[in-house]
Amino acid sequence: MKYYNYDIVFQEIPDEVTLAINLTGCPNRCVGCHSPHLREDIGVELTPSIMDDLLAKYKSSVSCVCFMGGDAHRVDLSQMAQHLRAHSKVKIGWYSGQNQMPQHSDLFDYVKLGPYIPEKGSLKSNTTNQRLYRNQQGRWEDITHRFWKH
Repeated sequence: MKYYNYDIVFQEIPDEVTLAINLTGCPNRCVGCHSPHLREDIGVELTPSIMDDLLAKYKSSVSCVCFMGGDAHRVDLSQMAQHLRAHSKVKIGWYSGQNQMPQHSDLFDYVKLGPYIPEKGSLKSNTTNQRLYRNQQGRWEDITHRFWKH
């Protein structure tokens, strides 16, 4: 599992300051994808050591780590989530382009599901097909509405 880059973001997970890590090798090929370069097998291997270094660098700044992509590397992603669970207190999110909840979803605090469909819009659109779920003690709560302006 490789990553292309990362950034601290404020809008991907409601109420969290998030270290968003862009994973490469995306198999989804969504029409209108905002990051088509992430389809390629590029970047640096994301190891537990690199993850630990990133958290040490930003630990006082972030409350969540969110993996952007990773559908082609679900086993590696689950192992990284297990590593984070064992070695940190940050919340863990995953933006998946798939429609079904991943195996080992209990490792995550947040999971975004659904491919990007241009005519339906992103999470900010109340017509979106995408959904963001929060794990509430093993029950998945749809919090997509938190992105919509009221």
